[in-house]
Amino acid sequence: MTDDVTPARLPGRLALVLVFFASGVVLVLETVSLRLVAPYLGLSLQVTSAVIGVSLGAIAYGAWLGGWHADRRDPRRLLAPLLGLSALAVAGTLPVVRWLGEALRGTSVGVVLALTAATVFVPIMLLSAVPPMVVKLQLGDLEQTGRVVGRLSSVGTLGAVTATLVTGFILVAALPTSAIMIGAAALLALAALALGAYLHRGRDRAAKASATPARVVAAALLATGTGLSVLAPDPCDVETAYHCAQVTVDPLRPGGRVLHLNAAEHSYVDLNDPKRLEYAYTQWIGVVADLAAPRGEAVDAVHLGGGGFTVPRYLAATRPGSRSTVFEIDGGLVDLAGQRLGLRPGPALPAVVGDARMLLGDLPDASADLIVGDAFGDLAVPWHLTTREMMAQVRRVTGPDGVYAQNVIDGPPTRFIRAEVATVAAVFPHVALIAPRAALDGREGANFVIVASARTLPAQALAGRLAMLQEPVAVLSGADLAAFTGDAAVLTDDYAPVDQMLVRVS
Repeated sequence: MTDDVTPARLPGRLALVLVFFASGVVLVLETVSLRLVAPYLGLSLQVTSAVIGVSLGAIAYGAWLGGWHADRRDPRRLLAPLLGLSALAVAGTLPVVRWLGEALRGTSVGVVLALTAATVFVPIMLLSAVPPMVVKLQLGDLEQTGRVVGRLSSVGTLGAVTATLVTGFILVAALPTSAIMIGAAALLALAALALGAYLHRGRDRAAKASATPARVVAAALLATGTGLSVLAPDPCDVETAYHCAQVTVDPLRPGGRVLHLNAAEHSYVDLNDPKRLEYAYTQWIGVVADLAAPRGEAVDAVHLGGGGFTVPRYLAATRPGSRSTVFEIDGGLVDLAGQRLGLRPGPALPAVVGDARMLLGDLPDASADLIVGDAFGDLAVPWHLTTREMMAQVRRVTGPDGVYAQNVIDGPPTRFIRAEVATVAAVFPHVALIAPRAALDGREGANFVIVASARTLPAQALAGRLAMLQEPVAVLSGADLAAFTGDAAVLTDDYAPVDQMLVRVS
C-alpha cells in the first residue's frame, strides 16, 4: 500500500450491508437493462446473452480493479466516492441509452454489444469494486481469512439473489424502468453520503471544507442526470411485464392503430372495420379461417398469443356467434388492447392470461375448430411452442376435423421454418405452407404460415382464395413441401434451438 498505516476495519454489520447492497444493485441494473435496450434491439437470446456477458465482464473487471486499488490505497477513502460515482453513472444511463438507442437501432452484433455496454458496463464495474475493498478492510487476522472471505462472498451472493427476485417479481411489475433507475441512483447517492459521513466523522473542519466543492459538483451532476432521465424520449406507452408497448395512429386511416412491441411492429387493428386485415400474413390466416368451416358458420377457435387481437375480432365479424379463446401471457398487453385497440373481452372472446402451452393442455380433446399460433418473443416463436410435443397437444385439441394455422418469421437460409414444417408434419398428416415465392426460394425474409389438419386440406380452394389477394403468394404441399423441408430436424422438447436457427428479419 502507498499508505503506511494499516486501514482500520469496518464494523462487521456495516461490511455485510455494503457488500449486500452493492451486489444487489448490480443485479437490479442487469435485470432492468434488458428492458432498457429491448425497444431498440428487441428481446432475443442474442440480446439477453449480450447483457449477461457484458455484465459479467464488468463484474470481473470491477472486482480486479477494486482489489488492485485496495492494496495501494486506504479503501476507507475510496468506498464512499465509489458509491457516489456509481450513482452518477446510473443516473446518466437512462438518457444515454434512450438517445443512443434511437441512433443505434439494429440487430447486428456490433450494435447489440455497443448498446448493452453503454447500458451496464460502467455502473456495474464501479459497484463491483466495492466488495474486494470491503474484504481488504476486514482481513485483520490471516487465520480468519477463509471465514471472512467466505462470509462476505455468501452475503454478496445473497444480495444478488434477493435483488434478482425482488426486481423480477415486484419492481418491474410495479414501477416503470425510469423510476427504478432513478430510484437506484438516489439510493446510491444517499448511501455514499451516509458512508462518507460515517467514515470521516473524525476529520477536522478544514478537511471537511475541502470536500464540500466536490460534493456540490457531484450533487449537480446527479441532479442533471436525473433531469435528463425524466426528459429523455420514452419509446413506450406502457411497460408491461414482458414488453415495451406502443400504439401509434395510422395517418392514412382514422381508425388504424399499429401496435409496436419492443423493437418490432407487431399488429394492425382497424377500429372502424374489424374485417380489415392489413398485414399479408393476417390475410393468409383469414383465408384459412374462412375455409375452416362453411361460410358464416360459427366456430370455436383458440388463439395462441393475443397481440392486437386482430384475428379474433375478424372471426367475430365474419362468423357471428363464434367463440375465440385467446391465450396471452402478457396481462398488460390485454389491458392495453382493451384501452387502445378496441378489445371487448366477454363470453364470446375470453382473454386468458397465461402460458399458451400450459393452458392448451387443459382443453378437452377435439374442442377447437381452429387454432391460430401467433405467439412471439421478439421475432422468434417461443421455443416450447414449436416442438413435436406441442404439436401433439395442438392435434389433440383440433381433433379429426380442426385446422391449425401457425405464423412463423424467418429468412435465408430458412433453417427454422424448414425445421418447424418438419415438426408439424411429424404430427399432422396434411400440411401446407403459405409464403411469398421469394421467401420460399431463399431470396428474402418474410412471414410464413403453416396450415395443418388431420383431414385433407382444401388445397385448390386455398390457392384460389390466396390468388385473389393483392400481394402474390405461393402454397406448397405434398411433394413440393417435402422438397422444401428436405432433411430438416424435427424439433423436440429436448432439442429446439429456435433462436440459433432463426435469421432476424428487419
